[in-house]
Amino acid sequence: MSTSEMLELNRTIDRLRRCVGSLRSMYGDAAPVRRLDNDLERLEIDARELDSSPPRTSRPSEERIKVSDTPYDASMWRGVDDEGLGGLHYGRE
Repeated sequence: MSTSEMLELNRTIDRLRRCVGSLRSMYGDAAPVRRLDNDLERLEIDARELDSSPPRTSRPSEERIKVSDTPYDASMWRGVDDEGLGGLHYGRE
């Protein structure tokens, strides 16, 4: 991530930490508050990990499938409806 993105992420985590602290003062040591605190800890761990690793700059290569330009065998279409043309029935040769 860029420096500005990491700074914004860390600021947001800090704001969430303050908010969860306020919730703790209202709800005490309730299970949902403990889960939020655990989630924040995981966010901090992931943010540190992202900050210490370089971002990927290139896209992974995608497998390409070659499609032949040669015409299909006309017998392959014998007896098939042309659904895109309203289901016309006519002989193909």
